[in-house]
Amino acid sequence: MSDPRDDLVIAVANDRADTVRALLARGGDSDAVDANGDPLLVIAAREGSAATVDVLLAARARVDAANRHGDTALSLAALKGHVGIVKALVAHGAKVDPPPQHWSALSYAATSGNDEIVRFLLARGANADLASPNGTTPLMMAVRESHESTVDILLAHGVDVAHRNDNGASALDWAKRNDDRRMVERLKRAGARD
Repeated sequence: MSDPRDDLVIAVANDRADTVRALLARGGDSDAVDANGDPLLVIAAREGSAATVDVLLAARARVDAANRHGDTALSLAALKGHVGIVKALVAHGAKVDPPPQHWSALSYAATSGNDEIVRFLLARGANADLASPNGTTPLMMAVRESHESTVDILLAHGVDVAHRNDNGASALDWAKRNDDRRMVERLKRAGARD
């Protein structure tokens, strides 16, 4: 006989929302985790399984539960560009800014260059200068990945262009490492200094 938790994890991983709903109705735990320590909501959000996310949210899964790396459903949905899931999670109370030891959903959205999610999170009060555990900001991630439109959104929001991470690098340094002259000029126009 299979473990009910395993059945639930498999159903979530395969986006079988009706099966997830039935297993939860039979006493399954909406906050169960898989063998890697990933909460069900994190799995569904990462995979873009919107219907399963809705079932788990309706079952009151902990919206800010994190995996062992500190990633929440919101941060991984932002990284993967799942706009509808990001909006659903925030509507259900997901915090747009994580505790200091975690990467923010905004940093992840900036990394992937998802401007719609970046705008949405900023409109919901995300701290545009919130640094990751190693001091890296959303601007730095957007610059590193050469997402010009994302950089423009962050600059228009008034981010700190002079911020340096734990290694002493700034967004301008990252643009120079990429040999991205247009980005260097864009950052200098915004006030970045050598």
